[in-house]
Amino acid sequence: MKTDIEMKLVKFSTQVDEKVLRELRAVAAETHKSISTLVTEALEAHLQRVRVRPAFHRAMEEVLDEHAEVLRRLAK
Repeated sequence: MKTDIEMKLVKFSTQVDEKVLRELRAVAAETHKSISTLVTEALEAHLQRVRVRPAFHRAMEEVLDEHAEVLRRLAK
C-alpha cells in the first residue's frame, strides 16, 4: 500500500456505527496507524475482493464446463 505521502488524499464524510468506530479507534491506537490509513486499507481490501470474485467465478465456470464429462465420471 502507498504511504500517506505517496497518495493524494481526498477528504470525504460518511457515517459509521458507534461500535465500529470504537473498534477502529482502538485498532488505530494499538497499531499506531491513523484512522484514515486503516479505512483506506479496509476499502482497498474490500474492493479487491469485489473485483476479483466475478473473475474467479467466470474462470471456475469455464473450467467446470471444459471438464464436465470428467467430473461426471468422478462423481459416480
